[in-house]
Amino acid sequence: MQEKIDQYTAEINAFSPANADELEVFRIKFLGTKGLIKDLFEEFKAVGPEEKRVFGKVLNQFKQMAEAKYAELKDGLDSGLKAQDLSLDLTLPGDGFEVGSRHPLSLVRNEIIDIFKRLGFVVAEGPEIEDDWHNFSALNFPQEHPARDMQDTFFIRKGDGSDDIALRTHTSSVQVRMMENGKPPFRAIMPGRVYRNEAISARAHCFFHQVEGLYVDENVSFSDLKQTLFHFVQELYGEGTKVRFRPSYFPFTEPSAEMDISCTICKGDGCNMCKYTGWVEILGCGMVDPNVLENCGIDSKKYTGFAFGMGIERITNLKYVIRDLRLFSENDVRFLKQFQTDII
Repeated sequence: MQEKIDQYTAEINAFSPANADELEVFRIKFLGTKGLIKDLFEEFKAVGPEEKRVFGKVLNQFKQMAEAKYAELKDGLDSGLKAQDLSLDLTLPGDGFEVGSRHPLSLVRNEIIDIFKRLGFVVAEGPEIEDDWHNFSALNFPQEHPARDMQDTFFIRKGDGSDDIALRTHTSSVQVRMMENGKPPFRAIMPGRVYRNEAISARAHCFFHQVEGLYVDENVSFSDLKQTLFHFVQELYGEGTKVRFRPSYFPFTEPSAEMDISCTICKGDGCNMCKYTGWVEILGCGMVDPNVLENCGIDSKKYTGFAFGMGIERITNLKYVIRDLRLFSENDVRFLKQFQTDII
């Protein structure tokens, strides 16, 4: 035992740690619950009475020496770290950090909401997983309508094999829920994400974002619709933006129209964004079909209304001159940094 104590004493006296990790290894080796000193005390239990009188004092002195050495080394390391900290130049500038910004779709969505709020529209929301009634049937979609085809809609097959549940293809389903659960007048917009089974390209995606609007009251006319949307365009794109309406068809509105604006990129001169026509279609609109009002329990002889819907990606493309809508969902920091000035 004396030979071990002498060997360990020499090793302890010669030890000089370079860092705190090496000192911790030293502590575990000698002073830990399974360390060498613990082993010596276990051996001490087996020696005879005469040897215990000799080695008891020596062993305790060896333990105290090891603990004192550890405390001395620890104090030395701590003092060195403090001195190193004090040697830093406190006048140096700190490290900068990246400032976050809102996503361009969020910026445009909020701007659209603000414009319509000033016109008295409230914001309504609904579920992204819808049933056939709210997504199609109540909106006057016949059973054979192409939008019901699997190529356009993500249907969800239930356990019984039926597929009358789908990811909503438009936020018009929120309009149905609002009219079912309330009484006119309604004046609301419905922003949200929608899904369609389409090939992803620079101009299309399998998910995108919409803002739809609904106004139902007595004596609502198509001129009210035109004036509302004209005001919206002037607020969003500027007073010099031209507007035109073209006849169109939607199952849930009659009459229906698509609204074009003069291309904000080429200023009407013609470019690939407007297909060299000088005009870009930004939304569909029309007077709410009487069948839709009746499906929702509203007297179509007393009330009329208009509805419209627009894709936020298309609006954002024109506002910020973004030619590929895939950029919106790729999380490319180089793209998102371009909107750094709009701090959260």
